[in-house]
Amino acid sequence: MTRHPTVGSAYALAREAFAAIGVDTEAALARLDRIPISLHCWQGDDVRGFENPQGPLTGGIQTTGNYPGRARSADELRADVEVAMAQIPGPKRFNLHAIYLEADRPVERSEIRPEHFQRWVDWAKERGLGLDFNPSCFSHPKSDQNMTLSHPDPAIRRFWIDHCKASRGVSAHFGRSLGTPSIMDIWIPDGSKDQPYDRFGPRRRLIEALDEVIATPIPREIHRDAVEGKLFGIGAESYTVGSNEFYLAYATSRKVMLCLDTGHFHPTEVVSDKLSAALPFVDGLLLHISRSVRWDSDHVVLLDDETQAIANEMVRGGVLDRIAVALDFFDASINRIAAWVIGTRNLRKAILRALLEPATRLAEAEGRWDGTARLAMFEEQKSMPWAAVWDHYCERQGVPAGLGWLDAVRAHERDVLSRRA
Repeated sequence: MTRHPTVGSAYALAREAFAAIGVDTEAALARLDRIPISLHCWQGDDVRGFENPQGPLTGGIQTTGNYPGRARSADELRADVEVAMAQIPGPKRFNLHAIYLEADRPVERSEIRPEHFQRWVDWAKERGLGLDFNPSCFSHPKSDQNMTLSHPDPAIRRFWIDHCKASRGVSAHFGRSLGTPSIMDIWIPDGSKDQPYDRFGPRRRLIEALDEVIATPIPREIHRDAVEGKLFGIGAESYTVGSNEFYLAYATSRKVMLCLDTGHFHPTEVVSDKLSAALPFVDGLLLHISRSVRWDSDHVVLLDDETQAIANEMVRGGVLDRIAVALDFFDASINRIAAWVIGTRNLRKAILRALLEPATRLAEAEGRWDGTARLAMFEEQKSMPWAAVWDHYCERQGVPAGLGWLDAVRAHERDVLSRRA
């Protein structure tokens, strides 16, 4: 990697500027380097997975675009994400869905076992990565009515309960093998396109199913359970069984993690305001950071106001150790590896900017009811030389500063992706 001599001098000036307002940039960078971000496997292959045979994508999920070079196998997906990770500074994890298993024969989802993901574990161990996991309650013949864990048919409900229980076993294997807890997030597409007669029944069944899924204790040092709500999805526009309100109550009462997805709320709601409301009551938060455009469209994360606000809340509240940060978007209209890089770098930039706030001065101003000083500092912070600190961090981490990463991604596109059918 080519180092730019101006980066060092720019950082020296930036360090002095931040020191003048009481911010230690080295301390901020040290803290930043202890915050892993979990990259999502499904960005690399459009949520296809590697089941045999592969079926259609269902469950209210849509990936739009047909950019060439989609990963067609686990080996190709690992190769692609390695290119992405080499352009992203800081610690990383990798987030797998159950349909990304590797097996010599077709395996029913209720029968998945740790051995079907062992190559992922070996790969992660070689690279010092943690792994996270998700049951795949979609794109399956037994999910074709948009009902899984809340299905009225006991046999179908049993299938999905067994799948989620088997998924917990895989997740625990990840944590045990890699020495870092795997967070397993349960999201289901259950709901109704039109107005249902009975809203209570499916939710009662979902409570019973989830209680059975998490009944067997697993040490939190290797595994954590999380539940993820949603406002609506395609095919569940009128009624979503696992709504945000449902899962907030469930996570609070069952002492599991609550997953907040930035695209799963009303357009006027923001996740940043929910952190301080939910964390006092739940056993930690999992954040799925994406970007919704008019609905839960899972666009690539930008360094926009809400991404920054989420980062600010995590840092200001001193709750970084109680929040797991992950990405959740899938864009097939642009280079998929570039999407990983852009989204992850933007999220880490937002966290860095939050760590560079003059926390002591802001707290003191607020404590003396000096809204004038607080607002002035908020606005002045926007033009502080945080980008020089970011460039220094990238070079220190051995990844390109600026747009240098795009050269590596384009080279991989030219030499590898363009040759895929």
